[in-house]
Amino acid sequence: MTNMVRNKNKDLEIRKREKEDIKTEVYALSQSISMSAHKARRVLDQIRGRSYQETLMILELMPYRACYPIFKLIYSAAANAKHNMGLNEEYLVIIKATVNEDTTVKKLKPRARGRSYPIKRPTCHITIVLKDISLYEESVVENSISMGQKINPLGFRLATTQGHHSLWFAQPKNYSKGLQEDQKIRECIKNYVQKNMRISSGVEGIARIEIQKRIDLIQIIIHMGFPKLLVEGKPRRIEELQMNVQKELNYVNRKLNITITRITKPYGHPNILAEFIAGQLRNRVSFRKAIKKAIELTEQADTKGIQVQIAGRIDGKEIARVEWIREGRVPLQTIRAKIDYCSYRVRTNMGY
Repeated sequence: MTNMVRNKNKDLEIRKREKEDIKTEVYALSQSISMSAHKARRVLDQIRGRSYQETLMILELMPYRACYPIFKLIYSAAANAKHNMGLNEEYLVIIKATVNEDTTVKKLKPRARGRSYPIKRPTCHITIVLKDISLYEESVVENSISMGQKINPLGFRLATTQGHHSLWFAQPKNYSKGLQEDQKIRECIKNYVQKNMRISSGVEGIARIEIQKRIDLIQIIIHMGFPKLLVEGKPRRIEELQMNVQKELNYVNRKLNITITRITKPYGHPNILAEFIAGQLRNRVSFRKAIKKAIELTEQADTKGIQVQIAGRIDGKEIARVEWIREGRVPLQTIRAKIDYCSYRVRTNMGY
């Protein structure tokens, strides 16, 4: 009997959720648009799963003719959601964007002396569904939005070739505070190194920062490729760094200990290589020269292979593109292979 009652309660909850979904969803349909389904699908794939405001920005910047009718359709759907249902545009998300082929319009192009020829113009139907996620964002993120299936390469190789950079234990309610604390520690250390470390190439030389937390002690280990450039001239800089971190986080009952360890082959680490390439791009060096120089430095560090990918407005071109170069052996499908990964953003005069 108890199982029967539980099943009935679950059915009632599912029905209530379905009714709520109907109230928070807005459909918009545009029929017989003079456009091929392939061209419309190319644009819809870029906006599916994104927020309303982000979608409008993308459609305004994309150079395709199919963006204008899709822009009008999404704008009208959001207007209906705001005026008819009282929904907020900030919480609207495109959960569905489909296109179907319609009939092909056949015309005859008139020409003199019997030179007329037939014209075939394809048409399509476009359907857009917007949903308000203000009340239950978690369920929408888990079930409705089509997220990417990508994973961080370092997290994918944990317990095989990679280890955690932070080692501590916390209760579930205090877990988010611990993560924010780690992020503040890393940002404070990087900002201090940028101010006090003078290098012509602009490389900070921080490979990774390990944090180990205990009840009354926080141990921070900074793995650097060029620690002498930070310590020379002022031997008390580590104490200054320690004081800055304590002021930033307001530690009273916990001791803080910072140690610096030197990496024997700094250019064999991806973070230092990424900073080197970013500094070269910031100084307007050709991206191919910067990548080739980075490959030469990795060969000196006795690495078996390297793959470098640069994306954005390369060399100041108006259209963003992706360029990549691989040298040596990079077995991405072999999990037991020792592979390091890093992604780095650089601000240039042309943009990211």
